[in-house]
Amino acid sequence: MVQDFTFNIHRLRFDENYHPSDRTRLTTNFANLARGDSRQENLRNVMRMIDNRFNDLARWDNPMGDRYSVELEIVSVEMDLAFAGKNDSFPLIEVLYSTIVDKNDSKRIEGLAGNSFSSYVRDYDFSVLLPDYNKDKSEFCVPHNYGDVHGNLFKSVVYSPAYRKSFRKLPVICLSVSTNRTYHRTENQHPVLGVEYQQHDFSLTDQYFEKMGMKVRYFMPANSVAPLAFYFFGDLLSDYSALELISTISVMESFQKIYRPEIYNANAAAADCFRPSLKYQDYSNTRIVYDRVERTQLATAQGKYTEENFIRPYHDILEQWSASYVA
Repeated sequence: MVQDFTFNIHRLRFDENYHPSDRTRLTTNFANLARGDSRQENLRNVMRMIDNRFNDLARWDNPMGDRYSVELEIVSVEMDLAFAGKNDSFPLIEVLYSTIVDKNDSKRIEGLAGNSFSSYVRDYDFSVLLPDYNKDKSEFCVPHNYGDVHGNLFKSVVYSPAYRKSFRKLPVICLSVSTNRTYHRTENQHPVLGVEYQQHDFSLTDQYFEKMGMKVRYFMPANSVAPLAFYFFGDLLSDYSALELISTISVMESFQKIYRPEIYNANAAAADCFRPSLKYQDYSNTRIVYDRVERTQLATAQGKYTEENFIRPYHDILEQWSASYVA
């Protein structure tokens, strides 16, 4: 019986000179942007968008709107396969880590791990397992233990010695709201996160992250046009500083404007009762090239890769471990 897994953490700078590694999931926003003839211009423009949005939200003692810049690293977590007698590892998840540069005080401030979230096993669960399970079914449904193994693997990572050695705080992940749910504006307003929206019928993604030990709240920051979904451990509003939260908003809202402009680069802000839609036509495109069709196709390809190289070979071990795992 496997008691513990060992994880190795690698970091790679994300800037205009970034090239995806061979083991990076190509469906990630940052990898998709870093290919083709426009790759360097894409990356330069993304980083400019992030810096501008950060300064827009961090306005205090920042009269020229240029006090801060954000540096990003891609954090790759690999799982050692020694438990199965293999001298190899499997690329499990990728997140982003931000560092805030205060140019006025010439200092560097730690941001947050998380932000984006990329997972090979998630590709398998959503793009291979679910379609196969629902083939020929009249109504969509999920297996009773759907997401259990992935959720326990993720918790094992964030509570591991490798993660605790590398990062001060547990991650915050920021994603798009679901296009099959309706969100309602509340009177609650946070000075950084903005206006809170709520919905009580959790989406499949919300439920999936709950298996990872994470709660969710939905906020629309100042000058945004749609709420973002924030997944977190503990207390989102008190466990993180203003600059830490701003770093996550500025990074992920910029990516969402590129990836889902129909929602996050719309020309009108979300109403009090908001149903996101990718069919919305009144929006603006950024100047950044992004291949959304390719991204969807690659999710299936990488899900099948995971099935062949991770799920099938270690299925029994993973299931046995997951059934007894306690965070």
